[in-house]
Amino acid sequence: MSWMREVTCQVKEWRAARARWRADMERFKAEQRAARKSGGKMPENPGPPPTGFALLPWLLMGMGAFSNLLQGKTANPWIGGLGLFTFNSLYIYVTFRAFVKEAREARSTKVALVLMGLVTCGLALGYGGSWLYFFPLLGLATGAVLRGPRLGQIGLGLTALAAVVSFVRAGWDAVNVAYGTFLSTMVTAAILSLSEAVRELRAAREELARRAVEKERLRFSRDLHDLLGHTLSVIVVKSEAARRLAPRDLDAALTQITDIESVGRQALTEIREAATGYREGSLTTELNRARSALSAASVDPVVRQSGAPLTPQNEALLGWVVREAVTNVVRHSGAARCEITVEGVLNSHVRLTVTDDGAGTGGSWVTGPAEGIGGTGLKGLTERLAAAGGSLRAGPSPRGGFTVTAELPVEAADLASSSVATAPREP
Repeated sequence: MSWMREVTCQVKEWRAARARWRADMERFKAEQRAARKSGGKMPENPGPPPTGFALLPWLLMGMGAFSNLLQGKTANPWIGGLGLFTFNSLYIYVTFRAFVKEAREARSTKVALVLMGLVTCGLALGYGGSWLYFFPLLGLATGAVLRGPRLGQIGLGLTALAAVVSFVRAGWDAVNVAYGTFLSTMVTAAILSLSEAVRELRAAREELARRAVEKERLRFSRDLHDLLGHTLSVIVVKSEAARRLAPRDLDAALTQITDIESVGRQALTEIREAATGYREGSLTTELNRARSALSAASVDPVVRQSGAPLTPQNEALLGWVVREAVTNVVRHSGAARCEITVEGVLNSHVRLTVTDDGAGTGGSWVTGPAEGIGGTGLKGLTERLAAAGGSLRAGPSPRGGFTVTAELPVEAADLASSSVATAPREP
């Protein structure tokens, strides 16, 4: 009774597919109503999922043979009735499996299709007349199952078989049967392949949209972390400096408070720009901010910059590295000196190095120089630089302290201007 279990499973699959389609239609109608209210673009109608029910009405082409059986015009009616039942059963089995890729490519489906062809040839040769129209039905089932590159050859072979058998039984009327067989084979395969491709493209588009949303969320979270982490650290350091200076030097304390106000206003602007996705960082600006933040934290800043001008993209990426590295120096290192160096490497790479002489073990710093760069900020920077073909390394320095090194490839536009590279300078 395995065939009964298979039929039961098939019925359950049809019901599940029908339920999914109804849910899709309810969602589609809700989106349509929302689009009408907002005046937006109307969503596409997904339509019902294709199933074997779409091919069942074509069995009416065999009504002529069935009528002949009922009217007693068919010789050996028991054989004809058994053949008709077998053909219809195989047709239903094959067409319903044609809409599931795994079932369509299964050997049992191909065997059922071959048996269907043998039954068709037997009935056509034995009875002729209206029984010849089972060939177009065979072509329809063949087109539904075989949609690969060999469809053309198989379709022509089936058409030739239908023409020969029909010519034996009906003479020149075989042209109509052969034409119908070829047309049903190729058109069915084309329509079903196109429908399947449209659904796959729609699913791929939805998946790409979902991934784009996730990517944008990740980008914004990284930008927000880098922006707020650095800015709040600078505000905290300058606030502490203002508190220490206020009792003995009010003017210096007011200077620190003015810097806090400036940093806060600049942070608001940067957050707005990051939210819209149009933020372009300036390396020189970040270096100046780094010097100010380090000085406020009683860390002696040493900044060196040399090499050819960089593209805006490289400046933005290196600016993020300076921001994150200096933030970690201020918050975790306990250093007295911090060196920031930007230099070209053999006119092919630009290298940024941030080195401090602190303990280098607290906070988000890690103990390994190349792997598992810790902290949300450094992990995000590692991903950013890797996407641009660069790299980021962080770890303890041989002479003590901690070093962050970022490298990026220099683009062709930068190489063209390398002849005007300036000498090492203090920005």
